[in-house]
Amino acid sequence: MTFASPKANQHALYPGSFDPITVGHVDIVKRGLAVFDRITIAVARNIKKSPIFTFEERVEMIRETFADEPRIEVVPLAEGLLVDFARSIGVRNVLRGLRAMSDFEYEFQMASMNRRLTEDVDFVFLMTSEEHFFVSSSLIRDVAMNGGDVSEFVPKCVQKSLQAKFHSS
Repeated sequence: MTFASPKANQHALYPGSFDPITVGHVDIVKRGLAVFDRITIAVARNIKKSPIFTFEERVEMIRETFADEPRIEVVPLAEGLLVDFARSIGVRNVLRGLRAMSDFEYEFQMASMNRRLTEDVDFVFLMTSEEHFFVSSSLIRDVAMNGGDVSEFVPKCVQKSLQAKFHSS
């Protein structure tokens, strides 16, 4: 009896607003590549949030972060339902990261609703590594805005962009 590779020809979609992308996001993507052959990072325009970086800036920072990884593609997230977007690009798996119980509750609600909308898309959750458990984009923005050092928590290109955004005079 032979078994297919558990990740044979698997592709995942990792959606988010990534304002900005953090080492926690990077950790989820890198660990996701151990499970999936390819990951498409879909950058969303979240109308509930007021981003500090433009949509184009966020896409570019993510592309720069993963420039040396050919299994990563960065795309804009089309308007509409996430599950419809996933199906439109032929992706069956949506990758999500979890930090705290509040993340789980929110993600569980979203995954449950999406499963009601379609059974064609599954949600795969990875726990954020312990050293990145407390890192969030909103905390990074607050620390950077107030002159704190965020170099440990974001890719270099993001650190430079944050410094330029908040401290160029």
